[in-house]
Amino acid sequence: MPIVVDVDVMLARRKMSVGELAERVGITPANLAVLKNGRAKAVRFTTLAALCEVLDCQPGDLLRWEPETGQPEPRAEAGAAGDTVAAVGESA
Repeated sequence: MPIVVDVDVMLARRKMSVGELAERVGITPANLAVLKNGRAKAVRFTTLAALCEVLDCQPGDLLRWEPETGQPEPRAEAGAAGDTVAAVGESA
C-alpha cells in the first residue's frame, strides 16, 4: 500500500510504549498494532486526532505517501511563465 504509517517512529521519539499509547488514546494494543504495522484499511479522524494529541505531532508525522514500485509518480503540471497561483480561498 502506498500509505506508510510511522507511528513506531513517533513512539521511539517520545520514548513511549505501544501499551501506553493505546491506553492514552483509548484503543486496544491489538488495534494499534494493526495500524502501526500498516495492515489497517482505514483510520478514524477521531483516532488520528487522539494519536496526534498524545504524541504531540501532526497527521503528516504519522502518515506519508510513497509510490508503489513499478508505478510512475504523478507529475505536477507547470503553468505558463508569469502565471499567478492563488491559494485556496484567495483570488488571483
